[in-house]
Amino acid sequence: MVNNKTLRSRLFSLIILCILWQFLSVLINSDTLPSPVNVLISLYFHSFEDELFYHLGITLYRVFIAFFIAMFLGLVFGILMGRYKEIDNKLDSLLILGLNLPALVTIILCYIWFGLNDISAILAVVINKVPTVIVTIREGCKAINYELLEIAKIYKLSPYITFKKIYLPQIYPYIMASARSGLSLIWKIVLVVELLGQSSGIGFQLSMFFQFFDITSIFAYSFAFIIIVLLIEFLILQPLEYKMTKWR
Repeated sequence: MVNNKTLRSRLFSLIILCILWQFLSVLINSDTLPSPVNVLISLYFHSFEDELFYHLGITLYRVFIAFFIAMFLGLVFGILMGRYKEIDNKLDSLLILGLNLPALVTIILCYIWFGLNDISAILAVVINKVPTVIVTIREGCKAINYELLEIAKIYKLSPYITFKKIYLPQIYPYIMASARSGLSLIWKIVLVVELLGQSSGIGFQLSMFFQFFDITSIFAYSFAFIIIVLLIEFLILQPLEYKMTKWR
């Protein structure tokens, strides 16, 4: 959990960043670097007098669908590859291919093969994210203390109890690490997907603002999504991590 001292430290760093940003915007005096005040005004306008919440909701929908699918597949294959050497050897080449396949190529191919729709968008994101989840979970499984599993056999614990109480808790930190990196990577890829082939979402709006060179609105839309991600981190991921690793 985040204590008050840590929270104050993080707020202090953000305040310093805003002060430096304001100073630079005044010093440069250019439309290419709007001040934080102008960005907040733009954020207010787009939130209550424009369609920010509509596009934000669509992007969040795509992010969460892709996130849960990628995490589920990554967990399943990561555990299998970390637990069974034969499976790891057979799938390792495919895993390396997936890790090095450019996201842009995947997005374009999915749009060409399946059309400019949400299925293609989510599929492209999942394909790009699953390999990184698998790698993290696989390494976590390889680092498990198998002496504890031997103790479970001695006490004749069922496979379900062994997996739930002994195996799974040891890879919780790796699950949380993959979840954090996954969320940060997925929403970035989703924006690219929306920019290239969607008619809605934050990425689509950013492409429109780019065409009109509206830097202030680009900052406003970006900040709206960043705020949501920070809330997810502080209100969901960190409390969940604390609960999952409390046994230590």
